[in-house]
Formats: sequence, structure tokens, C-alpha cells
Amino acid sequence: MPHLHIKEFKQIDLPQEIDGVKFNFLADNATRDDEQLISTTVDGEKFFLLVKEDEDRVLLKTDKLTRPASISIVHKALLAYAKGAKLDVLASNVVERKNIHLEESTALKKIEYFAKEFPKDREVRIEVGFGSGRHLLHQAANNPDVLFIGIEIHRPSIEQVLKQAVIQKLDNLLVLDYDARLFLELVPSNLVGAVYVHFPVPWDKKPHRRVISTAFIEECRRALKVGGTLELRTDSENYYAYSYETFIAFPKTTLLINKNKDIAVSSKYEDRWKKMEKNIYDVIMTNDEESEPLSIEGSFEFDEVKLSNEELISLHGTTKRFESGFIHFERVYKTDEGVMLRTSMGSFDRPEHLYVIVRGTSAEYYPELPLRSKANLRAHQYLNEVLNG
Repeated sequence: MPHLHIKEFKQIDLPQEIDGVKFNFLADNATRDDEQLISTTVDGEKFFLLVKEDEDRVLLKTDKLTRPASISIVHKALLAYAKGAKLDVLASNVVERKNIHLEESTALKKIEYFAKEFPKDREVRIEVGFGSGRHLLHQAANNPDVLFIGIEIHRPSIEQVLKQAVIQKLDNLLVLDYDARLFLELVPSNLVGAVYVHFPVPWDKKPHRRVISTAFIEECRRALKVGGTLELRTDSENYYAYSYETFIAFPKTTLLINKNKDIAVSSKYEDRWKKMEKNIYDVIMTNDEESEPLSIEGSFEFDEVKLSNEELISLHGTTKRFESGFIHFERVYKTDEGVMLRTSMGSFDRPEHLYVIVRGTSAEYYPELPLRSKANLRAHQYLNEVLNG
């Protein structure tokens, strides 16, 4: 990811705008003195720059939780702060030269794009963890009337697909850097033609992190239209066995199992595994039933905060558990106007990481609201009770 190694961090007067970049406020870690966050706005998008001190130098980069979709925005923000603060840069992978194809791309979206109004004017197909993007790009090119949504967290893979989408002039492809398990919770019912999960990480030592789970299959069944499919492709014997048992545990299911079946396009890893004579398994579930429309009720508004700043700071490192979920207060920051909490909250197997700014008796999520899911709404209700004392 883009970053600057600097000799010494220097603060600027805030708020301030430099070369079209707005720097809004500074948040200091309340329990350690080697970390700060700078609230930043570029082209209407809010995020944090992270200042991380080391023994002999300081790292300036984007905060992972609020990282913008566009890499060019990150570059612009880092260069603007370095210029305004007159930083002594020791090393950098930030360049002013722009990648033409990435600049032209509009396919990369943030989760709010889908949460605000999910595109449903045509059939949707979703690929979870598209990797090199060969399969995703092939499908999009050969099915121009279908909207393809590719979900991936590996930035180099995302950039490669965005470039190819521009080069191939694909206007039916959107890309998202997000947890696919959470994303499925906001997909409208009976809309999706196919969900592809090709060669997911096996997570043999941490099976709870696997994409395929009872909850994930349930969300896919709801989102899939009648006749739609959830398609797993894996080279892992363990993952195949685990997934088959998870699928077959449903009272009613239609499955198709293939072994070493060739498909129209394969990844470079699949080509390698075939040369190694590894077995490739397909588990394809077909949805046979229409689901009820998606309905999620609730609000992310806060009541009056009754905890003092000192009590808020004391939440650092604590965990509050409730039925089916939890809230963990990962870090606490001080701002000029109050306290900011970094939380991990929601369900145990797919929590969301969020910032909450408290100013006096009022609180708000920053820079944006949580994903509107049942688990997050339950967690918000409990968080509201905690802050209410």
C-alpha cells in the first residue's frame, strides 16, 4: 500500500486544505504515544491517514479500516500532507505519475454504493475472491447483459482487474474490497444468477474463517433466484469434504459434484495444480425455492451519551458480549472535541470494525455508518446501552 517513511512527523494547523485535500482534525491514541490519526477528505470521501512512530523513523500511510477505494486518492492525500507539513521523506512508494487505466476506471465501489441502492435492473452474478480475475473477466466479456460483482481484498489483484476492465471496455463489472460474508447480507432476495467461490483459502487451522458456512449458504439461497447456483471449486480435499458435509446438512438441497472437470477459463494456480496432478472438485448447489423479500429494520442513531471522557477511555481493551454477538473496544483516541472509539462489533464469525466519535453527550459513527445488517443493528443497540451508562 502507498506509504511514506519520514524522519519526523510534523503537525499542521487544522482544519486546512492543501492541493484540494482537506485535513480536518487529529486524533491521538489515548493509551500509547506512537500513533495518531489524521481525518482527511478528498473529493468528498472521508478517511484517516495513520501516523505510526518507530525507533528511528515514522510511517505515514492510510488507516486500513477507512482506506479509500481509489489508490490515486491515497497518493494525493499523502503527497499533500508531506508538502503542507514540509516533511523530510526518507523513503516512499508514492508516485505523482498516474496510471491512465486506473484513473479511467469507475468500477471500484465502496460498500455504501450497494447499501444505498443495490443495482437490480438485471441479473447479478457474484465472484468471491477473484484472484487473478481470469474467470471474472471472461464471464463479464461473454455475458454483457449480466452485471458481475467481483469481491476481493488483495489490492494488486483488484488493480489488475480494474485495468483489464478498462482495456476490454467492460461496462458490466463492479469491484468491491469487502468481506463477502457481510456483503451477501444486503443483496436483495431472488436476484442473483450465480455465486462463484473458486479456490478459497482452505483455513485448515482456522475453519471458522472459511467462506463456505451454514450462514453463508443460507444467505446465498436467499439471494439466488430460482435455478441460480452457488459454485465452489477447490483443490483442497479437506475443504471439499467440509463443504459437502455443510451443504448436505440442509433438510432440502440439490447438489452436483464434479471431479477434475475442465471449465472455459482457469487461473494460473489451477494450471499449476493440474500439472502437479492435484484433484479439482466442484460442488454446485442449485436454489429451488423463492425467498421472502429482504427486510432489515432498525436505526444507527445514538441516544444521549452519559459516560465521561475518562470513563470512555477506560473502555480500551474491554469486551462486551451479548446474545449472538460482541463489542470489543480495540483502541481509544483523544480529539480536541472529545473521544473516538475504535470498535470491533457484530457477530462472532464476521465482525465489522468501526470508529465512533463522542463529543460531549452526542455520538456518531465516522466516517460512515456500519453496514445495515441484522448483526450490526443488534450490536449498535448494545453499544448504545453501553454509552448510555
